[in-house]
Amino acid sequence: MIKAGVIGLGKWGLNHVKTFKKIRCKLVGISDVDLKKKDLAMEYGTEFFYDYHKLLERVDAVTVATPTDTHFRIVKECLRNNKDVLVEKPIALTTRESEELVTLAKKNNLILSVGYLFRFNNAVRRAKELIKDVGEIQYITCRYIHSTKPPRKDSGVILNLGVHAIDIITFIFGKKPVKVYTKKKNLLSKDFEDSAMAILDYKDFFANIELSCVHPEKKRDMWIIAEREKVYVDFLNQKIIRYPIVVSYDEVIRGDPVEEKIIRNEPLKDELQYFIELVEKHKEMGLIPSEISGRENIDTTKICELLIKSAEENKEIKVK
Repeated sequence: MIKAGVIGLGKWGLNHVKTFKKIRCKLVGISDVDLKKKDLAMEYGTEFFYDYHKLLERVDAVTVATPTDTHFRIVKECLRNNKDVLVEKPIALTTRESEELVTLAKKNNLILSVGYLFRFNNAVRRAKELIKDVGEIQYITCRYIHSTKPPRKDSGVILNLGVHAIDIITFIFGKKPVKVYTKKKNLLSKDFEDSAMAILDYKDFFANIELSCVHPEKKRDMWIIAEREKVYVDFLNQKIIRYPIVVSYDEVIRGDPVEEKIIRNEPLKDELQYFIELVEKHKEMGLIPSEISGRENIDTTKICELLIKSAEENKEIKVK
């Protein structure tokens, strides 16, 4: 049985701990620099480590759920200690750091996976399947907005929320943008944006992404406006409604909306189960699937960097 550990016991790291107790693996230990989190080890029947290096001596693999600005340092140490890693998004703050981590993982023949949770969301997976039926894609709108908790202090909404929206589009449509343009607002901090509006040009269609941590509503959703159908995808509630509408200058042909039958799942459970299964295969046969190469993770970080640069320079930027 794979021996796993969790580094970082904030809200999301605690979710990792709870989820590991539901799947087939042995949670050997948890680590955090806050000694007050020590009681969690007793609560979940595992061992607490103030120094994560001590945890690394005991495990086959770890998940890293620490603040974004610590990802590079901690993940690098884990890879140097020959541990397979799943790190929460984004993989690192910069493209350079991301590339260094991916290179190190490849050199040491290790798994380096990034927690793009929504790839395991059944609504997102169904959306990927149905786009072949909707006709030519005209445009996409996507919202990642909330004010349900205080804003993060390690990164702005582009790196914190935008990475999910960009990755979902990459996953569903298999494309990356050729140009980007962004406007952002730094109301709360001079260092990190709290709201942004990004336009991504995918050549055949464009996507408009709204990002905010000061919006009164909490939404994680997307409209896919296509030739034969307009499709609404609610990621939070795992819901899809298809609107058969064909618009021309001569007429508008409308059918009745159809709600897809989606079996709701626990994306984090499926994500961590998949990671553990990868680690098992890696230990048994040394296999690392091509989708864990890290290339898409680098590209997503790079696009976020360009979105920030576009807003700062107030101009459209090509994605090379």
